[in-house]
Formats: sequence, C-alpha cells, structure tokens
Amino acid sequence: MSQHRTRTRGTVTVIGAGMAGLVAAYELERLGHRVEILEGSRRLGGRVRTHRFGAHEGAPFVELGAMRVPTAHHRTMHYIDHLGLRDQVRPFTTLLSEENALLATSTGHVRLRDAPRRLIADVRSALARDDYRDETVVFGAWLAAVVDAVAPPTLRTGLRADLAHDLLDLVERLDLTPHLLGDGKDRIDVHGLFAAHPGIRAGCGPRLNSFLDDILTETSPRLVRLACGMDQLVQRLAARVRGPIWLGQEVTGIDVAADHVRLRIGRGPLAAARRSDLVLCTVPFSVLRGMALTGLDEDKLAVVREVDYCPATKVAVHVREPFWEREGIRGGASFSGGLIRQTYYPAPAEDLAPGGPHGRHGEHGRRGEHGRRGEHGRRGEHGRRGAALLASYTIGEDADLLGRMPVRLRHDTVIGELGRMHPQLLRRGMVLGVASMAWGGHPWTAGGCTIRWGKDAEACEEERRRAARPQGRLFFAGEHCSTEPAWIEGAVESALDAVAGIDRLAGARHGRPDPALLEAA
Repeated sequence: MSQHRTRTRGTVTVIGAGMAGLVAAYELERLGHRVEILEGSRRLGGRVRTHRFGAHEGAPFVELGAMRVPTAHHRTMHYIDHLGLRDQVRPFTTLLSEENALLATSTGHVRLRDAPRRLIADVRSALARDDYRDETVVFGAWLAAVVDAVAPPTLRTGLRADLAHDLLDLVERLDLTPHLLGDGKDRIDVHGLFAAHPGIRAGCGPRLNSFLDDILTETSPRLVRLACGMDQLVQRLAARVRGPIWLGQEVTGIDVAADHVRLRIGRGPLAAARRSDLVLCTVPFSVLRGMALTGLDEDKLAVVREVDYCPATKVAVHVREPFWEREGIRGGASFSGGLIRQTYYPAPAEDLAPGGPHGRHGEHGRRGEHGRRGEHGRRGEHGRRGAALLASYTIGEDADLLGRMPVRLRHDTVIGELGRMHPQLLRRGMVLGVASMAWGGHPWTAGGCTIRWGKDAEACEEERRRAARPQGRLFFAGEHCSTEPAWIEGAVESALDAVAGIDRLAGARHGRPDPALLEAA
C-alpha cells in the first residue's frame, strides 16, 4: 500500500458520497492528494441503501438499493477483501433457484418444483406453430419465465414477439441435450446455452438483446451478498477517508474556468460559492441536469441530457416471524407477478453473521462505532426480533407505477397483493413495519440506474466515453461513466479511471493505488 503524503497544491473536491465518490476520495488520498467530499443529502452511500428495522443490535434489514455482487466483478470483490469484509460474503440465492419458491403462471402461483409443465404449456399455447421440438419449447418457457420476472413491460412484450418469430427458429437447429436439466428434461440452463451459442441472440429484438446481459447476470448462480449489510462497504470506506465529508451540502451550480472550477452550494439567498482546484462530479446525470452548468462544451451538455435512467422501486416488510420457512422456502425469490413482480426472502437463520462498524456521520465528518448485527435480525429460535422481507422489486414502468403512488397506498398495495400469494402476511399482527424506496423520484438520484438498452456495443462505448470525458479541471465518475452500468463495479471502475486522470493532470507522483486495480480499470 502506498504511503499517505499530503499535497500542498490545492484540494480535490468530490461531489457525491456514493461508492464512486468514496472510492475516488480514498484512492486520491493514497496518492497524496488532499480531498473533501460534498454530499447533498444527509447520508452516505448513494444507491447503496441498507434499511434496518430498528437501531437495536440484531435489527432485521433489507437492501433497498444494491443487494448483490457478481463474483466476476473483481474490483468490487477487491474492496470487499481490502476492507475486511471477506468473512461476510455469502451466496446470493436468486430467482429460479429455490424449489419451494413461487412463480406466477396463467393458472396462478405454483411452486418452482411444479412449474415446468405449466410454463411449457403457457408458451406452447401462445405460439403460432405447434411443430417445435419439446426441448425448444422448454428453452422458450424458461427464458420467458426469467424475462417476465425481471424485465419491464415493454421488454416482456418484445420477448413474446421474438419467440413467435426468429428466436425459436434459431434454437430449433441446435442440439440442446447438453443444456437440459431435471429428471424430466423439462428445465434448461439458459445461461449455458447463450454462452455456448451466442449467435442465437440475433433472434432477439435490439432492446431485449441488449437487456439479456442484465437478465443473465441477475439470475446467475455466481452472485454474492454481504451478510452484515451492503452499507458496511460504504461505512468502512468512509472511515478510511481522512478528509472531511460534508453532508447536507447540495451543489446547485458548476462553472468550469481555465484554471479552476467554481461551485455554487445551496439555494436562494443563503447559497455560497466555492472555488476548487480540481473537481470530481459523481452525481447521476439525471441530477446534474438540474444544476446550473457553465463552461461545459456542447457535446458534454448533450450527453448529460441523453443518458437514460431506469426507475426502480423496492418495498420491504418487517414481519413478526419468517412464515415462508414453514413452506420450505429457504431464501431465494418468488416471481409474484402483478404489480409487485419479484419477492426476495432472507437466508435461513443458521446463516446469521456478525456485522461491522455502523458509522454515524455528522455534517463535519465521521466517527465509527462497532456493533454486531445478524443478517436476519432474529435472536434465538423464536425470531423475537422478527424478519425482513423484500416484498417487491420492480424496474421500468412497473417501478414508475408503484413509485408514483402515495407511500401509504404503495405499501398497502404491495401487502395486499403479496397477501394473495402468502396469506400468512395478512394475519393480525404479522406486519410490524414497512419501508420503501422509489429511486425514480428520489431527489438525489432521479432514476434507478443507467440503461443502454437497444444500443450496440459500439454505441454503448461511445456513450460511456462521452459521459466520462473531463471538462478542463472537472472530472466525472459514477456507474453512468462505466462499462458496467447499474452495478457497484461500474462506480468503482469509473472512480479509478477518474483518479488516474486527476493524478496525471495534477502531476502527482507520490505513489500509486493498487496496480491490479489500475490494470483492471
């Protein structure tokens, strides 16, 4: 690890205390720069948001933001190790993984173990042709199940059209035997099939084709989570940043000059101006659009307007007891259908783990404190602290519909609909609390995450390059500036790229961040 060395030539001002801002601040300090972070809200973490139902030890929690990490995301896994969280890593059991979880079908909810026959019948009945091989229809059935659960309505509709036209015709020509699963050969390894035969993606429409990577990643068996909560990644990073992290400091204007950047902080008559030598802006472009921007070139202003964000809404429920375990559901997720779409269950009680530091942050900095939190928040056999359930996870138009509802109506709607799948939820006294986050309307994000659906690889890279391109002494980072939008990995990747650029411009050569990270970036 490089030695800390304090620079004497000004300070790097980082706008935003999400993962990109915290990683950048930490690595800049390791290179010898002085750093300060300005965060408009009163909390750290950005779209990493762990909601704990109570401040007591062992309080149950749910991830209302980022909740999983693909093991192939090496930069994120590096920081998990580097920050001492390796012992908190657990498998993330995703959709279509738990045999007793429920799937919505044309005849109602069925257990995953009983779903193949119904899913296959649903797809076959919707096809114009009835001469496809059984194994081809099995592929169509399970791909449809994944897309129905994960994708927004327009992509679900698009898949039906793709299946009816080119996609199944391409699959019909393949030997699917190596990818069929189960005693009845009525399941299929969709991930393995696409990996072995990438050419079949030509049968998908452009929007679905570009969304497939997200679908396959989200339903991959190679996902992990942090048993102590994803917020511990944020807290441990923040604890290592030596410079001040100023909360409640909303940047409302950015003026780029030849030798400095001037920031406007606050609104109205109390707004203040701050001159900065170097600035790294990590806020989403959906938020940046609302600032007064001067000194940026036309192409930069254009890409700030053009980057597209997908809304996401999550609703969590704190319940008296983990009633789903009596039905044999040991984690994983159900495809609930209707408005609420995906429902995720916590891991079983034996997977409890101690937590890490739970920092408290005032306006002028941070002080950590230590405690122990179980991942379920259940103490002993009887679950005296209850359990937390991610009752609904939606994106796109589905998320927008729920997100625009008044909070009370949103919560009542989700509980009522989930109660039709799990009647136990509606028992008197079962629900102890509800919390939700509608990222599409949240003032500090104005969207869930960046999407590039419908764009080919070249167009995606061009947008990334334009988004990340600096403007004089103003640099940019965040998942919208990366090759991995919508993931923590994208925030980290873009932060490391920006750190390297800032260091080159500042002429600092007092040390280097981890070579493996720079190579990966």
